[in-house]
Amino acid sequence: MNIAILDDYQHAVPQLNCFELLKDFNVKILDKTYQNPKDLAKEIQDTEILVLIRERTKIDDELLSLLPNLKLISQTGKISNHLDLAACTKYGVAVAEGIGSPIAPAELTWALIMNATRKIPQAIEAMKKGEWQTNIGSAIHGKTIGIWGYGKIGQKIAQYAKVFGAEVLVWGSENSRQKAKEDGYQAANSREEFFSISDVISLHIRLNEQTKGSVKFEDLKLMKREAVIVNTSRAELIEENALSKALSQNTPTYAALDVYEIEPIYDQTNEFLKNPNVICTPHLGYVEENSYELYFSKAFENAINFIAANPTNIANSEVLK
Repeated sequence: MNIAILDDYQHAVPQLNCFELLKDFNVKILDKTYQNPKDLAKEIQDTEILVLIRERTKIDDELLSLLPNLKLISQTGKISNHLDLAACTKYGVAVAEGIGSPIAPAELTWALIMNATRKIPQAIEAMKKGEWQTNIGSAIHGKTIGIWGYGKIGQKIAQYAKVFGAEVLVWGSENSRQKAKEDGYQAANSREEFFSISDVISLHIRLNEQTKGSVKFEDLKLMKREAVIVNTSRAELIEENALSKALSQNTPTYAALDVYEIEPIYDQTNEFLKNPNVICTPHLGYVEENSYELYFSKAFENAINFIAANPTNIANSEVLK
């Protein structure tokens, strides 16, 4: 059975303990991302099982039509908008869904919040240039942390905020707001209140056709000048060009980003990388040792079970018939 693992530009997969699970199979690991489906298809023409690293490659009708031998796609983490499940079903390709964990992305989110409010990266860069105490940050204590989306990650951010003595303000679906109230947190009465009151806004909603572009420029204009918007979820949750425009007008002045519309980013002239008020990390939310072992071990197990004619966690089970 020919197995291909895509987009391992970190060269991390062979170093994982769970990689031992695939020792008896013919495995090809691609260490670069192919934007053109035809170029990718040439590299994996004989592949029967694809293992995806999260959402780094788009799986659509065009790519699937070029892979006649493909039988299974094994996803690390949860299936998202990068994968056209209907197209997979059309071409008779089973899709095995993986497992997720909120721990690593929640911790990274909180680290970005701390760094953005205390302006730690800017102070470090100044010190490297021989400068001393060039800025003054502010403490989390007493601030209002706005959380849009009260799922597993959002709930952890709320817990961290409480420990640090901050107020929590939740926005999202009615269910999210009700759950937040049950947990002892405040739910915003309106979208306008959420954006105007929060000192930090962190996005934690899933990206789909309904949530794409949810955050508008008009929302960002309501934020305090010194407020911070943090996005470790998906770049497309923010309306195209809205964040760039808002930052140029200092509404808000600061941002911390872990996700981008096109990844990976190698262009050093990227507008967010050049902005001293924006902290950028290279999509590290789930990139953590324990998370990798968890995600990949499950993806490999799903692949092995499929080979053994005992498919597990298939999202489009109709193809098995």
